[in-house]
Amino acid sequence: MAKGDKFYFDNFVESTELSREAAHYLVWCLENYDANQIEQMLSTMHEIENRADAKKHEMSAALAKAFVTPVDREDLDMLSHQIDDVTDIIEEVLQKFYIHDVKTILPTAVAFAKNIVRSCDLLCALMKEFENFKRSKKIHSLIIELNDVEEECDKLYLSSMRDLTKTSRDVLTTVAWRDIYNCMESSSDACEHVSECVGSVIMKNT
Repeated sequence: MAKGDKFYFDNFVESTELSREAAHYLVWCLENYDANQIEQMLSTMHEIENRADAKKHEMSAALAKAFVTPVDREDLDMLSHQIDDVTDIIEEVLQKFYIHDVKTILPTAVAFAKNIVRSCDLLCALMKEFENFKRSKKIHSLIIELNDVEEECDKLYLSSMRDLTKTSRDVLTTVAWRDIYNCMESSSDACEHVSECVGSVIMKNT
């Protein structure tokens, strides 16, 4: 691997670490939820998202100047944007609690957030392997494991939505939690999209 190529892979690792930081912070916010502190929580989350944006911009700037890249320029750009999407959507989850003025956290929301953490932990491991994808013995199992966690999130999404329909008697509460669960599901999907993109890059380059 050319010396300059390491920048791209290091950027992906650093970007997924920020996604993981956002996911862990989301869990902390939900486990220590205080509706009176939600604006401060949002501010902290946005600072993480800003650092993630900076990594995406660093990637875009490097790709704009690069003559040769380790894999297709378009694939590197797409992967950078998809990793950034993970952090963006995790921030959006927390924003939903503010928008809907949620006062009390449902246990299923914490469980869902912890599954998002699991997905982000796996993304970090995946990106650490990506630099040596032609020789890695772990990368394919990590992609499969990410898919398994996403399927768990699908099941949790279905059961959570069903429970909401059966138990909620307040329209605004139902609307709020449907919106939150939809956004959490999107976070899980975003993690899987990153792993699918990695799998596609590997197929094209081996």
